Amino acid sequence: MKNRIKTYAPEFIMVAISFILVIFLYSTGKNVTVVIDGEEKKFTTYQSTFDKALKNANIEIHEKDKIDKDLNSKIAKNDNINIKRAVSLKVIVDSKELDVKSAEDNIGSMLNAEKISLKPEDKVLPGVESELSEGMEVEVVRVETKVVTSTAPVNFKTTVRKDNNLLKSKTKVLQPGQNGEKQITTNIVYENGKEVSRKVVKEVVTKKPKDKIVVQGTLSPMYASRGNGSQGNSFRVKATAYWAVHGVGTTYTASGRKAVRNPDGYSTIAVDPRVIPLGTKLYVEGYGHAIAADTGTAVKGNFIDVFFDTYKEACDWGLKYVNVHIVQ
Repeated sequence: MKNRIKTYAPEFIMVAISFILVIFLYSTGKNVTVVIDGEEKKFTTYQSTFDKALKNANIEIHEKDKIDKDLNSKIAKNDNINIKRAVSLKVIVDSKELDVKSAEDNIGSMLNAEKISLKPEDKVLPGVESELSEGMEVEVVRVETKVVTSTAPVNFKTTVRKDNNLLKSKTKVLQPGQNGEKQITTNIVYENGKEVSRKVVKEVVTKKPKDKIVVQGTLSPMYASRGNGSQGNSFRVKATAYWAVHGVGTTYTASGRKAVRNPDGYSTIAVDPRVIPLGTKLYVEGYGHAIAADTGTAVKGNFIDVFFDTYKEACDWGLKYVNVHIVQ
């Protein structure tokens, strides 16, 4: 009997050791739940840290993967760990193409993590709230707005005044026009250095323009039937000149009118009344408006004698052939 007990003793000890070992393993094993991109994986581990447990379970942690636990932290019973895998992206920014791996939630967080700064005006395509996905292409468009000030002319206007003492075919410039100047403020928008839009935001006149003033005649030539040499509303005559021999304001014409030279009105001239009756208003090219108010023994036919205030003016006129228009 004693021998039989001795024979079973080693077997009993091995069973006891195995039982104790099972009890030990059961008491030291920990259930772990690993969530990778939303998918759960459960296993039991006898490792003390997540780093060792994941390696033992052949779960690799790649660069840029995000985990919510310290890999060196101790594992508790029924513990869990979340892993978000990094995806590969292409980021186009500042004329460069960058290959980036990121496990951030959206584009904005990824750019911040990669230290790619954004200004308030910059654009991101797609938007900063877009979720990351494998192979996504992200473009950062640098936007810059410049305020430019320039000058431009302000065109003058032309004002026409009517003159009842001037032929319709005649005009006279009383005041030449002069352009003004204005200051223009423009906002110019550039995207990645290229202009995409411009908008004028303000215009200020710094120098006012000066209008051009033109006098336009209203008189219509009348048809003459005066006799010798007249041909319609105008005809050509020989023209000499005389002056105020007795002084300005003291020389009188054959009709009894005072002889006057008025460049802005009607001057008195001598005519042949058979061709141009006294009192006829005329326009003498190169001389101006005139009224037939004088005669002369030498003034015969298509011949007129125009009046000037001074001897010099009369000499400067001399003798010439000019066109005469009869007006009303």
